[in-house]
Amino acid sequence: MRVRGNPGAQVVRIGARLDAGTSAPVRERLHKALDAGEGDLILDLSKLEMIDATGLGVLVGAHRRALSVERRLVLRGVPPRIMRILAVTRLNRVLHVEAPAAAVA
Repeated sequence: MRVRGNPGAQVVRIGARLDAGTSAPVRERLHKALDAGEGDLILDLSKLEMIDATGLGVLVGAHRRALSVERRLVLRGVPPRIMRILAVTRLNRVLHVEAPAAAVA
């Protein structure tokens, strides 16, 4: 996972897995990024292949923390498989998922 900053937002790239084995360090880095920055925190999920309930909890927790520090958590590059999981759990209604450029046009 890498954190990249720009004037209006920070971008955090998530690796291939967000599960019980990887959630603790990811959660810690997201919390630090949220506490230290300003503007949107964009999670680039384009490399994410697997997420479990613990990983979904990390996303929800980061969303809540973002709200508490008056920021917004944005999911970018969500693969179709992960998007289906978000839809089944209805988290796509809670979390802000950035629409692909092709879908906007």
